[in-house]
Amino acid sequence: MSLHDSLKGHILISSDIEAEFERLSQELKPFRVVRFIEEDFKIEHAKAVVAESYISESQTKYIIIGSSSFTNVAQNSLLKVLEEPPTNIEFIIISPTKSNLLPTVRSRLPILKGETTHNVVSLEINLARLDYEEVFSFLKEHARIKKSEAKTFIEALYHRATVVDMLILSTQQLDNFDKAYRLLELNSRPQSVLALILMSFVGDKNAG
Repeated sequence: MSLHDSLKGHILISSDIEAEFERLSQELKPFRVVRFIEEDFKIEHAKAVVAESYISESQTKYIIIGSSSFTNVAQNSLLKVLEEPPTNIEFIIISPTKSNLLPTVRSRLPILKGETTHNVVSLEINLARLDYEEVFSFLKEHARIKKSEAKTFIEALYHRATVVDMLILSTQQLDNFDKAYRLLELNSRPQSVLALILMSFVGDKNAG
């Protein structure tokens, strides 16, 4: 990624949010950089970002927002300032995955890949031949999975199903993938969300 890209507002996809923030802070000197890095980015954080963005500046100020989890309410409250940033304000959003961000947010800024230590989760699970025993074994192994990790697993399961196992997903299975992201945002148990997706493949196979 070039310095020119860094100087304009963008979304940065990277699993190492802190490292990206430090790198950007150095690259963007001598401009002012304001940090909003949170474990869970919520409405109160979004309000603080909006308030900061309306503090006028004589030269460019960078507001860097980073999190592994963004609530939909918080993202929606940022849409106006992302669409029409106040004078001399540039936004940089750092997220480990695109799926964390609403399409309305993604449409407002170009998306760049960071210097990520991206762990593309490789799943040794054949969705075309999945049975109940494998599902329970998988869920037991990942019993303590966090929300941000669950999103990565959902992406990996989708990739496994469509690219590796080359399955044509049913409408129900596609709906389950969409529903899974929404359930995670509503703080459903990650293990239950993964079960929803996996069980749809067992049912599909047995029905066939």
